[in-house]
Amino acid sequence: MAEVAASAQLGVAHRVLVFLRFPSLFCSLFTFLDTTVRSWWITSWLPSWCPTSRCKLEEVEERMLQPIKSKFSKQFVHISNDNKLWTLVFGASAEHRTPLVLLHGFGGGVGLWALNLDALSHQRPVYAFDLLGFGQSSRACFSTDAEETEMQFVESVEEWRSALGLESMVLLGHNFGAYLAAAYSLKYPSRVKHVILVEPWGLPERPTPGDQDRPIPVWIKALGALLSPFNPLAGLRLAGPLGPVLVQTLRPDFKKKFAAIYNDNTVMEYIYHLNVQSPSGETAFKTMTIPYGWAKRPMLRRVGLIPADIPITVIYGSRSSIDGHSGNSIKEMRPDSCVEIITIRGAGHYVYADQPDDFNHRVLHILNSVR
Repeated sequence: MAEVAASAQLGVAHRVLVFLRFPSLFCSLFTFLDTTVRSWWITSWLPSWCPTSRCKLEEVEERMLQPIKSKFSKQFVHISNDNKLWTLVFGASAEHRTPLVLLHGFGGGVGLWALNLDALSHQRPVYAFDLLGFGQSSRACFSTDAEETEMQFVESVEEWRSALGLESMVLLGHNFGAYLAAAYSLKYPSRVKHVILVEPWGLPERPTPGDQDRPIPVWIKALGALLSPFNPLAGLRLAGPLGPVLVQTLRPDFKKKFAAIYNDNTVMEYIYHLNVQSPSGETAFKTMTIPYGWAKRPMLRRVGLIPADIPITVIYGSRSSIDGHSGNSIKEMRPDSCVEIITIRGAGHYVYADQPDDFNHRVLHILNSVR
């Protein structure tokens, strides 16, 4: 895995490479696909090619949520263009307190907060929803323009807020969700009390070759060029019946992260079924990126425009390869605002699952400053 870690931040490209683990294995997979399902290169894939369905996603999500002890409700929140966002609502009885709203990362869904929802909803309402184009939310049609696509995501969050009648929110986003939390705060600052950016994607500019501490290995560049016409997780769908086995074989770390509450393959099945549905949000995300997973519209260009009275907290894992310098940059460009940077020891990119107790404690401490 040393080759993958060579670049400080490869965004989603980094995670795809981690997912595929080794270039030789990736090549073997595509050799297999080329010799056995050659026609799929022309017709993409048929629904039956991947052993998934909407019902299977619903069923495995139910299993993901079973360990949660707190009472909660589930509902689709309807927004414009006949789209709907799948939503979990916790602690509705504490409506006098500003709610915490959780925005998952790329390829994620509400079930991945299973280690956090009980703790975080103890004192105030907590809402978690599948972003437009992901999970059980509508697989919408997005623009092919990066700025317009970003606004579609932002407006979907605003329409969701309005439909639920939330006056204001604390926004906590992980990865791509952190980028969207910042983008939303730029457009609708009056609705945001605090922004928590967890392992944020899309903040810095893509470095020029001379600015990088270590050059990107040639094989990563070659693999990136090979994958550039495809969505980030196209290989998982092209694997068809091999997909579930690939997830379990190549990402066993996810099973370990959630071992405290699941002793089977529930998490692996959930991740699989999340990411082999129609790739609506995935396509939108690709529209917003440039090679190697960098953002076309880096948030550091604009985060200084978020009003100074909105506190920002940036949370990193000490073992993550995400560039932690961006948090310092935010602090420098907002000298008159409250900006806190938190590093959680022993955690990687999935901070909330790597060290859930520490993560929950830190977030609750932040929330204590919000009415």
